[in-house]
Amino acid sequence: MKYISTRGDAPVLGFDDVLLAGLARDGGLYVPETWPELSPATLESFAGLPYTEVATRVMAPFLGGGIDEDLVRGIVEEAYARFRHPAVVPLRQVGDNEWVLELFHGPTLAFKDVALQVVGRLFDAELSRRDEHLTILGATSGDTGPAAIEACRDRAALDVFILHPAGRISEVQRRQMTSVDAPNVHNLAVEGTFDDCQDLVKTMFADAELRRRLRLSAVNSINWARVLPQAVYYVTAAVALGAPGRPIAFSVPTGNFGNAFAGWAARRMGVPIAQLVVASNRNDIATRFLTTATMEVQEVHPTTSPAMDIQVSSNIERLLFELHDRDAATVADLMARFATTGRMDVAPERLAPTREVFATTRVDDETVAAAMAELYAASGHIVDPHTAVGLVAGRECRRDPSVPLVTLATAHPAKFPDTVLAATGAEPGLPEHLGDLFERPEHCATLPCDLAAVRDYVVANARA
Repeated sequence: MKYISTRGDAPVLGFDDVLLAGLARDGGLYVPETWPELSPATLESFAGLPYTEVATRVMAPFLGGGIDEDLVRGIVEEAYARFRHPAVVPLRQVGDNEWVLELFHGPTLAFKDVALQVVGRLFDAELSRRDEHLTILGATSGDTGPAAIEACRDRAALDVFILHPAGRISEVQRRQMTSVDAPNVHNLAVEGTFDDCQDLVKTMFADAELRRRLRLSAVNSINWARVLPQAVYYVTAAVALGAPGRPIAFSVPTGNFGNAFAGWAARRMGVPIAQLVVASNRNDIATRFLTTATMEVQEVHPTTSPAMDIQVSSNIERLLFELHDRDAATVADLMARFATTGRMDVAPERLAPTREVFATTRVDDETVAAAMAELYAASGHIVDPHTAVGLVAGRECRRDPSVPLVTLATAHPAKFPDTVLAATGAEPGLPEHLGDLFERPEHCATLPCDLAAVRDYVVANARA
């Protein structure tokens, strides 16, 4: 298995090099040169297997010999041993032929743990084999940062710098990052939005000399190694609910489109996904793009689902590549126009194939609060606001009630206690391992939204 850039002007790499590179040198995103197939017989064989075994088998074809499969099996088992539920990502029924897939049982209570607990260990193994050091640079809208820090903390071969928008994430999310006291972890609160943080990261990656000097790599979903483990839970949920003999629908609360693209990838490999609902909050760039064929940056509005408060959905680039028959020159031109003008227009016929699988809508804060309150009153079940966005969108866009509908529960409700309390009157408690979170000292540097300031800080503190 080899990997190619969506912009066509970067080296073709194996999985091990893609893992360490993160972003392609031409600014594009790496995708598999070919898509492995999961046959109906293979899907049937997954029934009843432990999550760790299915994860190893689904990921194996993507490794292409770059990383030993037995090593990956050990990494996967060690990573998911830290999850608080024996099923790792259990299904919970919440309605008539309707489920939530709980992706928040990892150490930082968010779906990002499912991938990053694996990715952090893959980094460690590969860097140890090469006797090399790497600088992880990333931006977070709330969940990637804590998960990345927890996965990479105290690893001698890694330094971790995570940018978050100052004052725009929940207090639990912030403290999960800033309370980590590890010599290789650096938290940067940037006075701007998540998109500002992401732009700073991308600009630093585009500086070839800086990238070489610091050995920069990414843990955001621009790194293919982040997306791959996420495709696994689409497989396991579908099999648990009757695949391959039965189609499944998923509702995905998403901002950066990485989780939605993981679902698209699972479908491309052969999982019978009848529908993927792309659920947006007020910051609905993905919804607008899939509806109008125009992607345009607008103002970022703070909402009660802050991990989705973005206006640049990076992983749409991977979808564009597929919709344009893998024409990298066209994608490079589209992304260059978007970077220059904040807008790109795609020929509407190019989006026609998405109509078969994607449905999309936006959900406002008031509707989210009402949905959280209704579910709690009916069943005593509490969901976080992002999951509520997915539940509302799934019900609104659902085409066939006979097809099981699975909403991805992307975060534990305790990460957003104020929002949950206001909506339901119930205050969700943190799990025991985070019980003293608000007593822990914080470690964080606040910086202006300025490239030179952020770059100088990283250069001054990176051991590479």
